[in-house]
Amino acid sequence: MQEYWIRWENWMKQYAPGLLSILQPGASFEAVASLEKLIGATLPKSFKAFYAIHNGQVKARTGLVDADQLLSIADITTQWHHWKDLADSDTFTYNDEPILSAPDTGIKNDWWNPLWIPITGDGFGNHLCIDLDPAPEGKSGQIITLWHDDPHRAIVAPSFEEWIKDYLNALEKGDYIFVKKWGIVHKDTFLNYND
Repeated sequence: MQEYWIRWENWMKQYAPGLLSILQPGASFEAVASLEKLIGATLPKSFKAFYAIHNGQVKARTGLVDADQLLSIADITTQWHHWKDLADSDTFTYNDEPILSAPDTGIKNDWWNPLWIPITGDGFGNHLCIDLDPAPEGKSGQIITLWHDDPHRAIVAPSFEEWIKDYLNALEKGDYIFVKKWGIVHKDTFLNYND
């Protein structure tokens, strides 16, 4: 996973050197083990290897992943607790019936699942998650969307490593640009927003 960070850092050096200062040092074995104990599951090896190099980013206005923050282990834990507290207070039920999502094939139709581990965040309750409890047609470790106010759940990539690889390929191809206000954003989104 080191090669992915080298590629990402090289892109930052060329287009947005200030972003290098928001990268955190690697996550400790203990921090990752504590998260795995909390969720009651083992995280993908690729995720752990990636986070051993940089533990996401510091909280900042700018995001590393299409304007969203790449969450640290501590922030992943905080977001997981936030969703768990909402579930425990029956936020995702109506008339004693569970509120269901509208997922792509391969994702369970839960509104939230304790084995959906948030890895990015936009600050408004929307995330990309590692799905460790897929539907039978899905794959454990797939990356999915989780929106706080939209029922659709989409598969973004079949694994954490594939997600990182696809994102870096798009970054290097020029699909993403650095915008001081938001960080790294998709070029089309930025251009459409500014029309």
